[in-house]
Amino acid sequence: MSLPVWIKEEIENRRGISSLVHLLRKSRLHTVCEEAKCPNIGKCFKSGTATFLILGNICTRNCRFCAIKSGVPLPPDPDEPERVAITAEALGLEYVVVTSVTRDDLPDGGASIFMETILKVREKIPDAGVEVLIPDFMGDMDGLDKVLGAKPDVLNHNIETVPSLYRSIRPLADYERSLRLLEYAKKKGFITKSGIMVGLGENERELEGVMKDLVSTGCDILTIGQYLRPSLKHAPVVEYIPPKKFEEYREMALSLGIRCVVSGPLVRSSYMAKDAFKEVKHGG
Repeated sequence: MSLPVWIKEEIENRRGISSLVHLLRKSRLHTVCEEAKCPNIGKCFKSGTATFLILGNICTRNCRFCAIKSGVPLPPDPDEPERVAITAEALGLEYVVVTSVTRDDLPDGGASIFMETILKVREKIPDAGVEVLIPDFMGDMDGLDKVLGAKPDVLNHNIETVPSLYRSIRPLADYERSLRLLEYAKKKGFITKSGIMVGLGENERELEGVMKDLVSTGCDILTIGQYLRPSLKHAPVVEYIPPKKFEEYREMALSLGIRCVVSGPLVRSSYMAKDAFKEVKHGG
């Protein structure tokens, strides 16, 4: 299935991003922008911002939508949190977004590295906002408590798709487990956020059901974006959703009770993250 014109025209070229790529390589850091083949990489890198990917670049899971490599990862690098903080400071970031591969091989799922990264960023850039996009830690709330103990401004965990597609798209994930994680963080008083892809074969009733489930957890922010197939080895795109429909989805989510919704074909988890945080924080 070929890309529709509204996606082709929006994906920017990558010219002008080499300076940021050089800084990241010098700092020995990964970004989800590169590893997950984000279509917005040109726009974000040219504006001097990136989403840090910690705990290496090899995932222990095999989700059929994700471009990140799966396999046996290296042990965590204890110096990585410091390098993230130094690089974020060098970039002059006012809002730092950190995510990771899933590390089911680690006792705490990598939660302690998330905690250290948040604390190091706070040391280097006290006034910066910090958003973390975390895996599910296999439902280990002690691991989640480590992350929350470092006081991120936003706790993000993506629901990704509708329950009926979990077996084929996210075989090692659990829909109810993800909802429990978001609900737990909300009950602890944190701004919570989630994201979903469309075009994988879900229907509108299923999508509305996910929105209602997220509202029941108290989720504040939702991102909705088009699934784009990273390679022929990944799940095929069933449908390209037109831009007008994304606006309808946005209105649906807002009417159901999500406080801030960022919806569009190329929207990804960290797209307009700072703006969404400010909108919720200041009651917009």
